[in-house]
Amino acid sequence: MVEVERVFVGAGCNRIVNNVSWGASNLVSFGAHNALSIFCPFSAQILTTLPGHKAAVNCTFWLPNTKFAFLAQQWKLHYLLSGDADGVIMLWEYSLAEKKWRHVLTVPEQHKKGVTCISGIMLSTNEAIFASTSSDGTVNIWEIILPLAAGGNCKLSHLDALSIGSKTMVALALAELPGNTGHLVLAMGGLDNKVHLYCGERTGKFLRACELKGHSDWIRNLDFSLPVDVNNKRNTLLLVSSSQDKTIRIWKLVQCDSVTSFEKKGVIGLSSYIDGPVLVAGSSSYQISLESLLIGHEDWVYSVQWQPPSVTSAEKSGYIQPLSILSASMDKTMMIWQPEQTSGIWMNVVTVGELSHCALGFYGGHWSPNGDAILAHGYGGSFHLWKDVGVDSANWQPQRVPSGHYAAVSDISWARSGKFLLSVSHDQTTRIFAPWLNHTGNGNSWHEIARPQVHGHDINCVTLIQGEGNYRFVSGADEKVARVFEAPLSFLKTLNCSVSDESDAQEDIQQGVQILGANMSALGLSQKPIYVYAAQETRERSVSEAVDTLETVPEAVPVTLTEPPIEDQLAWHTLWPESHKLYGHGNELFSLCCDHQGKLVASSCKAQTVAVAEIWLWEVGSWKAVGRLQSHNLTVTHMEFSHDDNLLLSVSRDRQFSVFAIKRKGTEEISYELVARQEAHKRIIWACTWNPFGHEFATGSRDKTVKIWGIDNKSSVKLLLTLPPFSSSVTALSWLGVGHQSKHGLLAIGMENGLIELWHLCQTASGFTANVAVRLDSFMCHASSVQRLAWRNSEKGDDCRNVQLASCGADNCVRVFEVYV
Repeated sequence: MVEVERVFVGAGCNRIVNNVSWGASNLVSFGAHNALSIFCPFSAQILTTLPGHKAAVNCTFWLPNTKFAFLAQQWKLHYLLSGDADGVIMLWEYSLAEKKWRHVLTVPEQHKKGVTCISGIMLSTNEAIFASTSSDGTVNIWEIILPLAAGGNCKLSHLDALSIGSKTMVALALAELPGNTGHLVLAMGGLDNKVHLYCGERTGKFLRACELKGHSDWIRNLDFSLPVDVNNKRNTLLLVSSSQDKTIRIWKLVQCDSVTSFEKKGVIGLSSYIDGPVLVAGSSSYQISLESLLIGHEDWVYSVQWQPPSVTSAEKSGYIQPLSILSASMDKTMMIWQPEQTSGIWMNVVTVGELSHCALGFYGGHWSPNGDAILAHGYGGSFHLWKDVGVDSANWQPQRVPSGHYAAVSDISWARSGKFLLSVSHDQTTRIFAPWLNHTGNGNSWHEIARPQVHGHDINCVTLIQGEGNYRFVSGADEKVARVFEAPLSFLKTLNCSVSDESDAQEDIQQGVQILGANMSALGLSQKPIYVYAAQETRERSVSEAVDTLETVPEAVPVTLTEPPIEDQLAWHTLWPESHKLYGHGNELFSLCCDHQGKLVASSCKAQTVAVAEIWLWEVGSWKAVGRLQSHNLTVTHMEFSHDDNLLLSVSRDRQFSVFAIKRKGTEEISYELVARQEAHKRIIWACTWNPFGHEFATGSRDKTVKIWGIDNKSSVKLLLTLPPFSSSVTALSWLGVGHQSKHGLLAIGMENGLIELWHLCQTASGFTANVAVRLDSFMCHASSVQRLAWRNSEKGDDCRNVQLASCGADNCVRVFEVYV
């Protein structure tokens, strides 16, 4: 029996405004590509991803969200709505006791274009109303009856569909009107710079009530408070709106005693201009006025949110609505606004933000259920969390959060020691993930510990140099140049302090490392080294001498980390210096691999002719080009050296594989020859992998097949086995040898639909036999194409019963699994 557990998921947030939601369950949901991701803010770990959407997830919304956390303290079931770029909305159920997820339903009447916002309110413990808006110019309103027990059926009824016209709405907010009238108010805002209020009963149609003017640019976010206590009467409702005009407006809805005073026919008094419009709901009316205008942000204000109510008594309705608003802006800051006790004037009381050069502003801000933490998500797909750790006065400090790529992850590579995993992505970054030692005895937790390369091009491939010496890697991007990076002293010390046990040999720190870290150049391509002695001089320089202009880039301060870094440190202080550029290819680089001794690196690029499709061999150290191998007609998609480094296997878009013999003559010279070439599949071959103990190899193709081949006398290749056809194109392969002998192996197979399977391979006298060891659950797998699979290099030798498998995919995720063999 083979068992698989999920160890780690790394993913960034989709760069879209309403993508994140913090629920009363104290979990945060966000869209990562077309999967729904769930993370726990206080363990800084992504708990799971939910597959199902066929397009990018645009928005998520919890039922109940933090606003109703005071009601939901005893609830066993929580629900989550998610909307995507195809207009599909799904409902998910989460059981707190079992920690299990279930897809409940897909909303039947879909929007014709992408969903841009979902908002809802709880009417009772199992009744909710939610509204969704889309770029197709419609707003749909739904009532949902939630089951009281796990696994029950939800009853969904469509209340109304509002046609908005060409000026799309991008922000929604729902509330119950105070005064037990049974009426609801729906606020919507968007491209016409106005806030539109619609009023309706719980079961009926929503009618246009009035509109609020004042903003001079698009409205990006709206949020109602719960009814506010004024003079021991809860007859006041507050609405906050934020806009691209950089301002925030607070509107007050107050229940009036009678309607008659406003119904003087034909008479429009001055007071109606001062007080604002009147909202009529059945027999009740509400006077609306502008309570306050908040100015403080220097760029678009993307989100505003009232602080969640706190419980005051054992009664369910006993709550206090704090007069406190959180705003998040593209000026890289979040602010908390509160009225002064004496004057009542709203003031900015807390400002937090990321001031690094690469943070490009915040797309949204969220309160924790009890109001002691605030979360932002930014343009770079990153999260930023601050917690109030003060005792007597507020003291907001940054906290750890999960992190990851926000575009397709194209390649991964394990360090030779297995201590960390390196990944590269089309988000133009290289990231290092590692298990961080937890000295409290709770085991290790995985975190992003460095971001060695922040680039100006999409990065397609990477390989870590496997030989002795300090850690080095080569990466290839859409720029025709391979770049070589070397680990600086700050990273090597961090690795020894925080990732390795003290009992491990101090192999990572080599003598003579004079480079502490690296600085980013102004154009964001080459990374310049910071030398140890230069770093000391820089610190001694006074702050007054430093001049910050647009032309200069602030200097990084690389240090040995004692706890997992936050986003600001990662983006700026964990860069590696670039030591060489490898010129030679004529097109964008596509694939890289290194031999097991760390002596040779092979590279290939996108190609449509034989001349361009050649594989270049580079000598590690001198970085000279020592070979150009010609065999393929189109792009070489994947390459791998055999376990003894005598053979190089390559597969290509031309449906052929090639095997080259590599002979090393003395110290520097090498010779190579093509020993086998064969058309192996009917479609593109995406992946190949060697048997770790023999000269057998596997190839995987778009034709949905995996084939096992064997080499006889290093000259002829014969087909040993063809696995049964798979459900989707095979895009990634990795072969693990089990035990000291070559007779048993475990082949990891990744597919275009995101699923991963493990197959037992057993060598017999007549050839190979194969059977399925385990098909990973879809909740553990990727939501899009698997780009690469890699088994972790084991430090414990070949006899250990558990090994780790890493995978990366087009769904922006890096995943690590524990496999019990």
